[in-house]
Amino acid sequence: MINPFKHFARPGLFLFDAETAHGLSIAGLKSSLMPKCRLKDDPRLAQTVAGIRFPNPLGMAAGYDKNAEVPDELLGLGFGFAEVGTVTPKPQGGNAKPRIFRLVNDEGVINRLGFNNAGHAAALVRLKARSGKSGVVGVNIGANKDATDRVADYVAGIRSFYAVASYFTANISSPNTPGLRDLQAKDSLADLLDAVLSARNDEAQKAGRRVPVFLKIAPDLTEEGMDDIAEVVLARDLDGLIVSNTTLARDGLKETRLANEAGGLSGKPLFAKSTAVLAGMRHRVGKSLPLIGVGGVSSAETALEKIRAGADLVQLYSCMIYEGPGLPAEIVKGLSNVLDQQGLSSLRELRDSKVDHWRSLKV
Repeated sequence: MINPFKHFARPGLFLFDAETAHGLSIAGLKSSLMPKCRLKDDPRLAQTVAGIRFPNPLGMAAGYDKNAEVPDELLGLGFGFAEVGTVTPKPQGGNAKPRIFRLVNDEGVINRLGFNNAGHAAALVRLKARSGKSGVVGVNIGANKDATDRVADYVAGIRSFYAVASYFTANISSPNTPGLRDLQAKDSLADLLDAVLSARNDEAQKAGRRVPVFLKIAPDLTEEGMDDIAEVVLARDLDGLIVSNTTLARDGLKETRLANEAGGLSGKPLFAKSTAVLAGMRHRVGKSLPLIGVGGVSSAETALEKIRAGADLVQLYSCMIYEGPGLPAEIVKGLSNVLDQQGLSSLRELRDSKVDHWRSLKV
């Protein structure tokens, strides 16, 4: 079946540099020109994770809607949830341009954006304006590059957005803010989570509503690093992990000219690595802790592989650059078709069925 985006719209969009094209896609969503998903919710796809009911397991990952401009429009494409951000307390411009590179032959992207965003205040105004609307909208929080106390920046994110966030993601895994991934080290992670979860519990007591907190980790962890994260997380009331952010690895790329660009690699080249780390974390944390699988999701089958590797929910972003805005609905429909074919009453029946396979892979 011909994908009209790939054959007609994408060639024109790719005439622009990647960051300009991204801005055009945000403008397109704001204009309501994007066709909305017509699929009815399939109750077999609904998932309750960390006390939140997700109408389907597919979400838009952080990084696309950095300033909370179009969360409801994203939900209208068929996503079961949308995650805005990463948002930092103060506005910051990020790294110098150009800072996004399309690896077309690999269907991948390298970015070194550096948490460019308009800050807490601007995002908060927009999220308050959607008060009363349905839909799961998470807020991904981070630290400013020049912060003297990065942990305090994450705590500020919890306090700023507590009234408007369906859930939080503490993003300590971007490779584009110097030293940020150091927060994944055992003692640093313990200090961060203690502060963030204490702030969450304080706000929950005041608001009478407990907002889940997830932690987003990198795919470039050693076995020992994964052990440490699992140990720290399981000793606290964290609500789940998001696995994973972009990778610094460049294995097997066809676009050798761009392979040496600094930044994190996402899209199809990230799929195997991120899925292996996902399975490794599922093995370490057991069956109860929610996991969200991210990295290289481009189809219903790749989304299912994340679930088979241990994911409760799945997110995508980069692959939509290549497949277009119809991808979410295509994946959701494909998941329903698999349940039809296998005679299953719930998508959850497939979770963990290939954990051992994926965690055994050396990628």
